[in-house]
Amino acid sequence: MARVVISFLFSVILIAGAAVLQIFLSKKESKWPGLVLPLITFFFSLIAISGIVAFESHTAVTQLIYENGEIVSKITESAPKEPIMNTSSLLGKIIMVFLLFNIPTVILLAMYSACRGKRKRNIALEKMSVHDLE
Repeated sequence: MARVVISFLFSVILIAGAAVLQIFLSKKESKWPGLVLPLITFFFSLIAISGIVAFESHTAVTQLIYENGEIVSKITESAPKEPIMNTSSLLGKIIMVFLLFNIPTVILLAMYSACRGKRKRNIALEKMSVHDLE
């Protein structure tokens, strides 16, 4: 039970730290630092997709159950020319993994655009104030 609580607290601290870092980087004068974390999460999604394409399309795991109740796993590998998975299920899995892995990317980009929008608005207000003083 203690491991679960520690893992949960560590995850919350990690997510909160990433959010604070994203806000800090998004408020920088240059626009590029705020795009670093979304790019990292996007590249992680590409890595996950490449793993699916490389390993899932040519390997199948079969479980055989004998009469005495013993379960034996059998790994079947096919030649690269004849994939075990059909194309539609592989494409569906790729799309689902891409969408799930890019949820953090979308959240980070929303935080980025919110911070940059506030920054642009403040700069415009400062320009109007300076123009009114003249």
